[in-house]
Amino acid sequence: MAVEAADPVGVLVVDKPAGASSHDVVARCRKLFRTRRVGHAGTLDPMATGVLVVGVGWATRLLTYMVGHDKTYLATVRLGVATVTDDAEGEVSGGADASHLVRNDVEAACGPLRGDVLQVPSSVSAIKVDGRRSYARVRSGEDVALRARPVTVHGLELLAVRPGRAAGPGGEQHGVLDVDVRAEVSSGTYVRALARDLGVALGVGGHLTELRRTRSGPFEQAEAFDVPGRRVGDDVLDAARLAVAPHLLDLSAVARRCFEVREVDAATATLLGHGRRLPAWGTGPAPVAAIDPDGRLVALVADVEGQARGVLVVPPELRPPAG
Repeated sequence: MAVEAADPVGVLVVDKPAGASSHDVVARCRKLFRTRRVGHAGTLDPMATGVLVVGVGWATRLLTYMVGHDKTYLATVRLGVATVTDDAEGEVSGGADASHLVRNDVEAACGPLRGDVLQVPSSVSAIKVDGRRSYARVRSGEDVALRARPVTVHGLELLAVRPGRAAGPGGEQHGVLDVDVRAEVSSGTYVRALARDLGVALGVGGHLTELRRTRSGPFEQAEAFDVPGRRVGDDVLDAARLAVAPHLLDLSAVARRCFEVREVDAATATLLGHGRRLPAWGTGPAPVAAIDPDGRLVALVADVEGQARGVLVVPPELRPPAG
């Protein structure tokens, strides 16, 4: 498929608002950039806010190779109440008075949740079970038990604790403890499940009440932008487009952030651009960004069957002459 050089191409770091799904953000960006070719690199639940990495135009091809980044979250866990979804959107399913808990109790319970752990994902996750999303099975009344999977919790920092009162499983008010944490986790870690497991460890139940992603790989909340809703006028869209366009990260900038870089000479760049295979680079199966003498991304290259080959080659029209 031919690529029009005038089409918007790049990666935008979006600050997803609460209540919007990741798909909603994609729909807004399609309208903003006037293209159907928009995708994201890592879902955020509707209740969550923060960093959502969005690819525009041909840059959507890069997203496949950008998943798997570590992420950082700020979260609030309510101890004393459990829900069927492990977050504030689900019905109360259990819990016990937590008024006896103090900061040291919570800190001690956080210890076993750090490091390399086996985590059972929330049953309302998007994981497929026999071809159907787990959350769809739960909503249809099925009991779903997902298998534990290895994840890494690089850091789980306790920031603050606030005692309070809330409705328990019978509707009665009892003591709860709201806990603010900073979590640095590997891809595939469910912060909702951390909230649930912290509540289980303390014997009072727990669920997530707030979640904000502050980092996804090399992309930080400081560079994230708001995108307008779908039901706005053309004048608002035009203003937003002008404001955001300069911050659309180009392919080379994204590649330098997300991949190991190999500087190549002009001859090698030409060969890679034509899909030619080269002697193995010794870099292994993980993609490496091949950057030409003018600083442009030529291809993502990986060692495959003893040869280095472009697993994703940038079209020539997206590699304009330097200067």
